[in-house]
Amino acid sequence: MRINEIFYSLQGEGFLAGVPSVFIRLAGCPLRCRWCDTKYAWDKEAGRPYGPDQIVRVMQKWPCKHVVITGGEPMVNSDLPQLARKLKAAGKHITIETAGIVYIPEISCDLMSISPKLSNSMPDEPKLAAIHKHSKLDLAVLGALIDNYNYQLKFVVDSETDLPEIQETIEELENVDKGKIMLMPQAATRQELSGKSPMAAELCKRTGYAFSQRLQVLIWNNQKGK
Repeated sequence: MRINEIFYSLQGEGFLAGVPSVFIRLAGCPLRCRWCDTKYAWDKEAGRPYGPDQIVRVMQKWPCKHVVITGGEPMVNSDLPQLARKLKAAGKHITIETAGIVYIPEISCDLMSISPKLSNSMPDEPKLAAIHKHSKLDLAVLGALIDNYNYQLKFVVDSETDLPEIQETIEELENVDKGKIMLMPQAATRQELSGKSPMAAELCKRTGYAFSQRLQVLIWNNQKGK
């Protein structure tokens, strides 16, 4: 499988924010989100080949139980189940970060961290928008992931006008535990995070959803490999 990078940091988002974790970033993503902060991992060849056993050996150098498999979009990689089995056999807690566009059954996964991509993710460039709109949201896939995995749902909020679409998506899914829903400010820089966090916090107070921090932005200003 093609690995874009492996690094040790803190989980920046979700209910496990702040937990020391090894990140395994797989190459390749069919989405082209406007505000994506890992565009360098879009290309499925944007990395070097690793075998699952090699990945496990690399990450053993860090004193860490938690592993985050991210991307790109890791669920499009056919070798993901094998990698997850190897990591679980090594005693790791596994989080998979996904946009929720592909369902794979029975992956060894402790937390499926799902960030559905709504209309605020649509790129401005027409060519990229054409690619993106055919891949970004599948309610059947989201429902299957929610039904079969321990999960969290993280919705990126760019402005208050995103809330109706978020609530409509949640209502259409029907089977969502609202205690597992988080709103996360869209931000690529500390300045953006500071500017949009109060808005997202107010939406959380209004809806009862949790607020998701973005520590990789707050602490390291979205520096690659942090």
